[in-house]
Amino acid sequence: MAIEHGKGLEEVFKNISVNLSEIYNDVKEAFVYDNKRRYAVIVIDMLNDFVYGKLGGERFKSIIPNIQSILDWAREHSIPVIYSNDSHRVTDFEIHRWGEHAIRGTKGAEVIKELEPKTVDFIVPKTSYSGFYNTDLDSILRALYNGEGANTLILTGLHTDICVRHTAADAFFRGYEIIIPHDAVNSFTDAQHFLGLKYLRYAYLTKVYSTKDIIKSI
Repeated sequence: MAIEHGKGLEEVFKNISVNLSEIYNDVKEAFVYDNKRRYAVIVIDMLNDFVYGKLGGERFKSIIPNIQSILDWAREHSIPVIYSNDSHRVTDFEIHRWGEHAIRGTKGAEVIKELEPKTVDFIVPKTSYSGFYNTDLDSILRALYNGEGANTLILTGLHTDICVRHTAADAFFRGYEIIIPHDAVNSFTDAQHFLGLKYLRYAYLTKVYSTKDIIKSI
């Protein structure tokens, strides 16, 4: 006997209306490392396929200047920069959801020209949503600052409710505090982006600021 796909959620959501303003409003923030913060900036999936290619769009181009500002600021202050990049094989399970994208060795899997990594930056390939899953990201972060390790991550890139969210989840599970510049991340729709930001604050104690506020206050 086979299950017919696609009808389960239709039944669950039938006659349901949701007020988004009531969701994820019990907000708290962590200040664990206020006395001695050690930052790292992570750029997530700012790749040709995600910005200009098959999954791209104007929404994703719009955050490029703000990520550039974050990177310029980070490098000026000797804050490590790490690129967390999809690097897929055609056999990766995620391909069933999104189709072929960011296939390793192709132009689509390269960081966009505007945000090209510098020689001092780290590049960490990934094959799933989280930058930590089956990667060296945690080991790299723990080795920074002469072995003291980064403890506060500034996440930028794509997508607020997918790879940013899952990377934030794994960061939280590992004891990192998280900062997200709301104008340096984005998703496919406003609803996904803004609800994603609310969830990140609610579940992972993420601090959400503008790019300008981060640069000015840190």
